[in-house]
Amino acid sequence: MEEQNVQRLPAEQLFQNEIDALIAEEKYPVPAGWRMSPRSVLTYICGGRAGGVEITPKYIGHKRLVEIAISTLVTDRALLLIGEPGTAKSWLSEHLTAAINGDSTCVIQGTAGTTEEQIRYSWNYAMLIAGGPSREAMLPSPIYRAMERGTIARVEEISRCASEVQDALISILSEKRISVPELGIEVPARKGFSIIATANTRDKGVNEMSAALKRRFNIVVLPAPESLEEEMHIVKTRVGQLADNLDLNAGLPEQEVVEKVCTIFRELRAGMTLDGKQKLKPPSGVLSTAEAISLLANSMALAGSFGDGQITDCDLAAGLQGAVVKDEDKDGKAWEEYLENIMKKRGSKWLSLYQECKELNHS
Repeated sequence: MEEQNVQRLPAEQLFQNEIDALIAEEKYPVPAGWRMSPRSVLTYICGGRAGGVEITPKYIGHKRLVEIAISTLVTDRALLLIGEPGTAKSWLSEHLTAAINGDSTCVIQGTAGTTEEQIRYSWNYAMLIAGGPSREAMLPSPIYRAMERGTIARVEEISRCASEVQDALISILSEKRISVPELGIEVPARKGFSIIATANTRDKGVNEMSAALKRRFNIVVLPAPESLEEEMHIVKTRVGQLADNLDLNAGLPEQEVVEKVCTIFRELRAGMTLDGKQKLKPPSGVLSTAEAISLLANSMALAGSFGDGQITDCDLAAGLQGAVVKDEDKDGKAWEEYLENIMKKRGSKWLSLYQECKELNHS
């Protein structure tokens, strides 16, 4: 399939030029199983230059946290990225594996339906019945394949997995091998093998990770953006990247549009206005940075498909309504109070958006 017809390319293909440039310019020792040095991985994640190629920043935040994450993967410890939804845990996980191994697709998506077989291995049952257990009949998991290759596997939303599935990881992380009793073999991990897992702090009550499993990870907490300016920078960067990959037929949102969205999200998220003078009723949703990015991309799609290509307050209001009002009763009231007590009183710059939001909230 041609690359231009693929809806979402993995990071190592999207940024192949940057990865190749960093590998070509490598000046530092490269750990076993890695394609570039830890310093080059840091440049790939945080931005810089490699020869004549500009390396775009993939994660905008605390550089030291990225250094800790990378240095963890140099050791035999696994890495656990924790944070609020939308703090770029999966994004950072994908780009770390893309830079280190050139393959970010060795991934298990944690859900309530994830089984232990998906962590270890399963079987082609037609071949199993026909010829008994064999390597040909085995279906290795992404973790199994990563152990064989000496690369990094990803486990997304680990706290959504059942406790027995999480327990299967304990022995893998402790022993660094998978036993296959049906074949009488053990598969040891090659040098370079590790696991990057992610977990949302909002999901603590789903399946709390055991202390035994947590001890097998180095934990890095990814915070929400500290300032409005930092969040706006992240949102503008990611919206620009999304627009390059999607045919939205619209111009990028102006600075004022991004500022309005980020201001609303930050205030509702914190339950307080940015100046700290007025408390607010927060909605049930998280209103993360990732949702702000999605909202603006959707507003661009509306403007490009049904407008003149420039985001209007009507386009923005539609996205805000969907992002804020997840529960009609609770969130609708919180949103109405925000409109009347905050947005309405912010002057002419906000008046049109207030009117569009108010009309939608009552429709």
